[in-house]
Amino acid sequence: MQEMQEKYIEIASRSNLFQGIERSNILHVMGCLEYKIAHFEKNEYIARIGTPFKGIYLVLEGETAIVRETYSGMRSIVNLFNIGDVCGEALAFCGLKQWPMSYQALTDSTVMVVHPERIINVCERACIFHKTILSNMIRVIAQKACDLNRKVEYLLLKTINGKLSKYLLEQKEMKGSMTFELPLNREKLADFLSISRPSMSRELGRLRNEGIIEFHKNTFRIVDEERLKSFLEE
Repeated sequence: MQEMQEKYIEIASRSNLFQGIERSNILHVMGCLEYKIAHFEKNEYIARIGTPFKGIYLVLEGETAIVRETYSGMRSIVNLFNIGDVCGEALAFCGLKQWPMSYQALTDSTVMVVHPERIINVCERACIFHKTILSNMIRVIAQKACDLNRKVEYLLLKTINGKLSKYLLEQKEMKGSMTFELPLNREKLADFLSISRPSMSRELGRLRNEGIIEFHKNTFRIVDEERLKSFLEE
């Protein structure tokens, strides 16, 4: 158990939530937060839409996501969370009592759950690190706002090619190379772009046949950047 605890402390120390706090002090801070550890199997819901909001989540193992589901069964990934990411912080600050969307484990996952009051309110121990955690939380929320704006930009694009082009061009800018590895597999990419996987695969194949891109599995290379950019105007 001690070995597992040490592993979680190491992960927490690398999270944006604990930025600026020495690893040796993480255990003290976690004690102030009165956290708990929860495990979820692949595809298990961590929280369902409409259920009471009870905590902020820090991903310790696996991959999780906020998902939007329609009555017809279609699902789109609104936001992905990997090890060290925080989920639910905006809900804590805006005072929502219920989850507006579902929170799901995409793989077998472990999360640390913290009651929002433990972060928002002043620490009973007068913890010197509490101000740091609050500042970190504000930065996390600001970054999520930027991510939301990015998601809206995708939704405004009318064509599959436009969405694919924007994503591939973003990856090119982030990696600083015309050749790069996609961080998402095809299923997760289709969910993120809110398009069906067969339609996405068909359009990727067409882009390759027209000599605009090349790819093998998850390695992509942009061949004709100007043609790719032209799809953003459709």
